[in-house]
Amino acid sequence: MNRTILLNPGPVTLSPRVRAALPGPDLCHRETEFFDLQDEIRARLLSVYDLDPDRWAAVLLSGSGTAGVEAMIGSLVPGDHKIIALDNGVYGKRLHDIAQIYGCAPETINHDWGAAIDTARLDQELSSSGSSSWVTVVHHETTTGRLNDIQRVAGVCRAHGATLLLDAVSSFGAEWIDFEGWGITACAGVSNKCLHGIPGVAFVIVRREALEAASSICRSLYLDLHSHCAAQDKRSTPFTPSVPALVALQESFQEFEEQGGWRARNRCYHERSVQIEEGFEALQLRPMLSRDESSVVLRAWHLPTALTYEALHDTLKRDGFIVYRGQGALAEDIFRIAVMGDISKQDIERLIDSLGRTLSTHVEGVSAGG
Repeated sequence: MNRTILLNPGPVTLSPRVRAALPGPDLCHRETEFFDLQDEIRARLLSVYDLDPDRWAAVLLSGSGTAGVEAMIGSLVPGDHKIIALDNGVYGKRLHDIAQIYGCAPETINHDWGAAIDTARLDQELSSSGSSSWVTVVHHETTTGRLNDIQRVAGVCRAHGATLLLDAVSSFGAEWIDFEGWGITACAGVSNKCLHGIPGVAFVIVRREALEAASSICRSLYLDLHSHCAAQDKRSTPFTPSVPALVALQESFQEFEEQGGWRARNRCYHERSVQIEEGFEALQLRPMLSRDESSVVLRAWHLPTALTYEALHDTLKRDGFIVYRGQGALAEDIFRIAVMGDISKQDIERLIDSLGRTLSTHVEGVSAGG
């Protein structure tokens, strides 16, 4: 029987070797063996983009990607400083919501979902904000699949002396992140997307000098980066971590590095995306955004007029594929296909065949509308 292939934006279909690592030996989080594991993962996270451990710290947290984003904002941004959230999807809006909950002074630059970030509006906003402003933005907005142009955003931030925080939850490990060149102060990520681990480990990669400068900020017991980093630097941990998720992440990192790191993963995702694009366009399905506008991780596709998402989802699920619907106002208009995880060319061929049969059943003439 064919396995189920997860085409949702995390968690991912695990490789056999990562799955085999899960039932490993019981491991106490207060023993040397665990701290060796923790040290290794922190070092591997920095090595993905060749970051200097004297300047940068990888701080591990147990939770989803949102836990990492929340810890990043809540632990670094002073309450009397303005934070600007760039919103062109669900996760951009979440940045504003987190800042508001933590008592910062959030302003949101709203865009239509799927639109490119308007850096002219950011420039205008920062011109009236002063140098104490912070800017937070999602790198890959999975609401639509758009890969936001962080280099342009970073250039505007640099011109105004603003501090840049990056949500890289669904891009870390597969898209280029220029930590030094873009002037990033901190970046949040997670284990169960492009790194191909299981859910349970969030992380923040942060400049050590920025974390030290914000040492007086404490808004959370559990999501405080300072206490986590201080403990981890001393080969300890403030709370009980998700040990099985860390064990799986260790194995997924070994696989990641053997396969060639983020560049190889980017090429792999690109090849999968092109295969899907060619197959879908042969079925007259239209992408929401062009390939150049999208991340290699995920693309959004217009639903044919005569086909509901429920019918699409249920039919594909019976054939062993899990896809994602659109969010909010896009719920009835698009569906989304992510290409992370252990997916073969043959799996994608089966997906295209299954979708073709679905369309021929539900859509007369296999025509796709907007």
